[in-house]
Amino acid sequence: MSDRMEMLEAALDLMNEGVALLDEKSNIIFWNKGAACLTGYHAQDLLSRPCPKDLYIIDTQHLERSEAAIEARAHASDDPGAIGFAGAIAGYSDGPKPSRAPSNPDAFLDRPVLVAMHHHLGHTVPAMLRKVPLRDSLGGRIGAALLFHSVEETDALPHGESGEGVGVERSQADMEDRLDAAHHQWASNRVPFGLLWITVDQAANLRKTHGRDACEAMLRIVEQTLLRGLQPSEILGRWGDDEFLVISHERTPELQGENAHRLNGLARTADFRWWGDRVNLTISIGTSHAHEGDTLQVLLTRAQQAQQESLRAGGNHVTESRGR
Repeated sequence: MSDRMEMLEAALDLMNEGVALLDEKSNIIFWNKGAACLTGYHAQDLLSRPCPKDLYIIDTQHLERSEAAIEARAHASDDPGAIGFAGAIAGYSDGPKPSRAPSNPDAFLDRPVLVAMHHHLGHTVPAMLRKVPLRDSLGGRIGAALLFHSVEETDALPHGESGEGVGVERSQADMEDRLDAAHHQWASNRVPFGLLWITVDQAANLRKTHGRDACEAMLRIVEQTLLRGLQPSEILGRWGDDEFLVISHERTPELQGENAHRLNGLARTADFRWWGDRVNLTISIGTSHAHEGDTLQVLLTRAQQAQQESLRAGGNHVTESRGR
């Protein structure tokens, strides 16, 4: 039985979404890595303790509009069970506008609702959250599950649905726009902000020996592999000819470092073949995290220097720049 529980916990930790399991007294009995990444709280901070009443605040405006739209659609449809539709949330430019009162910890949310999640560092993170009851084989309630993930682009978010998850930018120009916006948000609101500078160790040699087409095909495979390991609050983009940049929001340096090491291991699983031959791939990563007074150029320079240090270490390595 213990082996099965370890397998279940390991599977839940692979999910990008935050998962928290509560017992019948609302004590937290499981807190996955996705929840830690989104909120900044590690499992050891919360396990066996009551779920904080201010962990999230429901955006009542979104909830009311969503309920009204669902009711209207149900009346207009031949199918009375229709729930959900495509539409944009109006009026959200800086994240959700929460209600003044904390959400009721005993209230269940049968569909995703926009909330403001409280981060360990003090700010709030817009997220979509569901709270569903957990029942035994006889139907008795034995606890509850919180399922949530970050919402980066709330302006384009459909009512009652999750967003599209991890972002990806194909050009360096698009990434530069994203960088400017993320740095401005950090400078204005001190929302944690960091970078991962990633290079594929074999890229330069592959381009030289097999040509540009082979290198581009390899980079597309690496991109898809890395996307599987990113969190919803992260953006991946091309940087230069053979490199990638990851913009990390709402991450402490520790969580950012953990994810960099996870991506480093994940990249080794990339299945790239050229003319039938499998090419083993590894990546070198440098990380940097914004500190008081940092310009965007300083942040980029630290990430690049850390990445170059990883290359000098022989590749397949992560170097974390601690800044000041």
